[in-house]
Amino acid sequence: MTNFDLGFTSKELRKLRSLKDPHGIQQFLDEMPYHLADTAWSPRRVLKEETSHCLEGAIFAAAALRANGYPPLVFDLEAEGDTDHVVAIYKVDGHWGAIAKSNYTGCRYREPVYRSLRELAMSYFEGYFNLRRERSLRTFSRPVNLARFDRLRWMTTDKPVWFIVDHLFTIPHIRLLKPGMEKRLHRLDERSFRAGCLGRAEKKLQGTAKSL
Repeated sequence: MTNFDLGFTSKELRKLRSLKDPHGIQQFLDEMPYHLADTAWSPRRVLKEETSHCLEGAIFAAAALRANGYPPLVFDLEAEGDTDHVVAIYKVDGHWGAIAKSNYTGCRYREPVYRSLRELAMSYFEGYFNLRRERSLRTFSRPVNLARFDRLRWMTTDKPVWFIVDHLFTIPHIRLLKPGMEKRLHRLDERSFRAGCLGRAEKKLQGTAKSL
């Protein structure tokens, strides 16, 4: 894959390729501060700003995966009474793993050990909760290859990439729970809640802000 194909400068491409593999990409995201602004930056903008949130982290990870020989895949985790979570996904030896930027401890990296996308999505269930301590994950989407947006320069544009979000809103999602299961769910216990919120960024003067 050439510099021209990706649209990045040589310096940007060297940075992306220096991350080498999914775990290296995750480490880079983990070291980057989480921000709470309502933005949709491209991977180039994330490199420039050196900060990201859930959506931007997943899109950045997809571009970094592409620079290192993987397809630029994401899927969407949809919640009830909560914020959706976009995750970059990859496959090794037929098993799925994930890279994610999150404001919550349990919604980040997954090793490539999951035999199906359902297994991968369910791995997020226990750590996916809202500030009312409700386990809120409900559905997941099929993989979306972001190469479909190459004509819109999703990796390098200076404009917001809300068109990716719009697409994720329109595609079918698969339910993880039956209605009876949802009714029997319990709220998170105090210890698990505090562990899941460790290091969480919060908006000043808006104490109940929620962002995955």
